Amino acid sequence: MDVAVATFGLGTLCVTAAGIGLVHTLLGPDHYVPFIAMARAGRWSIRRTLVITVLCGLGHVGSSVVLGLIGIAVGAAVFKLEAIEAVRGDLAGWLLLAFGLAYLAWGIRRAIRNRPHTHWHAHADGTVHTHPHAHRGDHVHVHDGAATAPEADSTTHERMTPWILFTVFVFGPCEPLIPLVMMPAANHDAWGVVAVTLVFGVITVATMTAIVAGAWAGVGRLRLGRFERYSHALAGGLLTACGVAVLLGL
Repeated sequence: MDVAVATFGLGTLCVTAAGIGLVHTLLGPDHYVPFIAMARAGRWSIRRTLVITVLCGLGHVGSSVVLGLIGIAVGAAVFKLEAIEAVRGDLAGWLLLAFGLAYLAWGIRRAIRNRPHTHWHAHADGTVHTHPHAHRGDHVHVHDGAATAPEADSTTHERMTPWILFTVFVFGPCEPLIPLVMMPAANHDAWGVVAVTLVFGVITVATMTAIVAGAWAGVGRLRLGRFERYSHALAGGLLTACGVAVLLGL
């Protein structure tokens, strides 16, 4: 391992970490599709979208860094850490799948509740008229004396969603980071460990943020017309697909 570090050099190792971090992120749709889908469905601002993306990215990289540091401290072999990362990857996939299915079900339920329908109104002067109506998140309507407040349901999901995504990404492993970190660690090069970790982490989070920002600008202009009420269900479907892809190792 010492020979490998000496051969490649820290500079080359950092360049390798940057390249692997970039490719690893680009080839993993689960690194950015969840944020794009949820931002479109929840109509998140660009600031909210990017803050959540960065925090989840830091949690994603940070959890693997912690695992790597523990491995270095106890002298664990690379293959043992990679085995743990594989288990974490499966767990993250199942969590993403479960969240996607739950969000899909909620989105379908919400779409059904928001189905446009017609109301009759009679005024004191005898005038009677109708108007189309749908239970949007910003409207409360009373039926038979009972108030229906979809916005309360939406607010709960808005508050929970970032935390759920963060949890999923914390469990999501950065498999390529472990062997990269272990190379300078085997040579007792603390600065090398820090440098490789920072390069890999910065490139990974920056790539996630750039893709999400670009997609936010494009997808935000997408109009679904009468199918707009299915946007949450569509987001749930995309999350479910990402979970399946993670479990299949795609």
